[in-house]
Amino acid sequence: MTSGARALNGGQGNLFEAMSDFVGAAPRAPKTKAAPFVRPRTAPAMPLARSYAMRESLVEMRARLLNGARQRVFGLVLAFVALTSVALVQILWLGLDGGTGPSRPQSANASNPARGEILDRNGTPLARAYPAYSLYFHPKAMNPDGSDPLVRSPRELARELTAIFPDLDEVDVARKLAAGQGTTLRRRILPEEANAVWALGELALQSPEIQVRHYPQGRLAAHVIGRVKDDGDTQVGLFGMEAFLNERFSDPATAGDPVALSIDVRVQGALEDEMGRGMKLANADGAAGVVLDVETGEVLAFASLPDFDPNRVPEDEKLNLNNRVTWEVQELGSVFKPLTVAAAIDAGVVSDLSRVWDASPVEAGGRSFPDHEDKGDRLTIPEALAYSSNTVTMRVAEKLGGERLRQVWLDLGMAQPVDIEIKDKGLPDWPDEKRWSRMTTMIAAYGHGFDVTPLHLANAYAAMVNGGVLRPATLLKVAPGEAQPGTRVFKASTSQKMRQLLRLIAKYGTGKNAHENAIGFRVGGKTGSAEKLIDGRYSRTRIVSTFAAAFPMDRPRYVVVVSLDEPKITHAVAGRTAFFNAAPIVGNLIRRTGPMLGVRPDHTRDLDVSEFDHLLKDRK
Repeated sequence: MTSGARALNGGQGNLFEAMSDFVGAAPRAPKTKAAPFVRPRTAPAMPLARSYAMRESLVEMRARLLNGARQRVFGLVLAFVALTSVALVQILWLGLDGGTGPSRPQSANASNPARGEILDRNGTPLARAYPAYSLYFHPKAMNPDGSDPLVRSPRELARELTAIFPDLDEVDVARKLAAGQGTTLRRRILPEEANAVWALGELALQSPEIQVRHYPQGRLAAHVIGRVKDDGDTQVGLFGMEAFLNERFSDPATAGDPVALSIDVRVQGALEDEMGRGMKLANADGAAGVVLDVETGEVLAFASLPDFDPNRVPEDEKLNLNNRVTWEVQELGSVFKPLTVAAAIDAGVVSDLSRVWDASPVEAGGRSFPDHEDKGDRLTIPEALAYSSNTVTMRVAEKLGGERLRQVWLDLGMAQPVDIEIKDKGLPDWPDEKRWSRMTTMIAAYGHGFDVTPLHLANAYAAMVNGGVLRPATLLKVAPGEAQPGTRVFKASTSQKMRQLLRLIAKYGTGKNAHENAIGFRVGGKTGSAEKLIDGRYSRTRIVSTFAAAFPMDRPRYVVVVSLDEPKITHAVAGRTAFFNAAPIVGNLIRRTGPMLGVRPDHTRDLDVSEFDHLLKDRK
């Protein structure tokens, strides 16, 4: 090595020599016996070109190692990204697929939004949807071609399934499994039942998620809410508000939004309880009742008995689906007498309520019509209403005239199905104009000759006491200040007079049992006991008894109507008429629900009826 090479290598010649084999230098000569080694003063010199070649080789090796490391790291990153992407895609797929995956049947209601909740006016749930599971046979779960879908035989598996679900028919289940067609074996299963099914180890037995409609209040307000057809496809309301809300609940924009009804579950529960007790005491076949806000038309309670549980309707309860409040039309009797008097006051036919009227039997159509209870041959209008005189009412109607009485009835909506959201509405049996005779006028004056529903009557009473305005009834909650304006059917002054007369009837007349059961609530109302028309003839033993009331009469806020179908004389009820059965029910109901509705008993205030009070006090 030259002196220049030594200077370049810094005296490290031995290092380069040691690495010569690694970098490909020429092999050394074989060792020979020589003199003892004497370290030279300087290492032998290496050529400059060889030094540069060694350096280039080291750089290339280092670069190769770094590139290999980078490639391995890059490969690991790519693998991680790929695995992450696969996981994210799978999660997204499961989310969109509703958790069913490729081997599970699609959720029954996956393509349909869940129906929104139905609430009462205070937010109490009346109907709601919740996720549940069903038992589904999916024959292609194990083999896409559907071959050999089961591990066990259909008969053996059917036996094991009926052990989990005893109400299943083993033969029917075996037949469905053997057919090899996808089918729902059970609509709803409990979590523990689902676990028992999965423990069988049959991939073809699936439990897809479904939407179930549940009615947490059970039978309460069943005829208002109705129910849905819940067969695993789409939930469709069959009747009641469920049917009315079908369009809203099927629109994706509003499907999940809750809907508040006008019903108050507290008042509803009290109404059903009192009606049920009254039915039992009088051994009645059925009952109908409604509580109505006279200012807004909101229905706070609405009951038809017997009722049903919308969660499950057995065969023996299907007849109970009939809605007596809006569907069943009947003659309701003397509850129409105050409406006849109101029409006569409005027309100026009755102007002096202290004037006496002839109360002797009325001759019409070749028949004589006396009062059921003789109170004398001369009665004032307050007396005639308090004692429920047919004869005076007939004479008032005759003086008013059939055309004007009929027009008032038409203005009150008596000839058309009642105006309310639900579709279960009966068509009144209403005599047409050609059949409207003098006899029709006289019997229509006290609620005979035409059939209507209890809600028709409640609407008419609300108009009679609220100042004379008829508003359509509604089962939807009305926001403050958004009540419909309605249509005027009576003068405000007539409405004021009728409040006084209804209060007198409750204090001294046939409505006394309602007044005495709700002292301090200032109840006013009128009874009606109508003989039922059976095979073209009026029955003397089968009647419909009704009491229509309002409270508090000094400022009416609510109308209550309760009707009993064929009440009977029992050891607990001394008579069949509304005085003995329907009126006490209404009194008890008002006493229970008045405070809930903001009306408290007050014995220091009442409607001023002093100008007529003496007419009845003298004859009490």
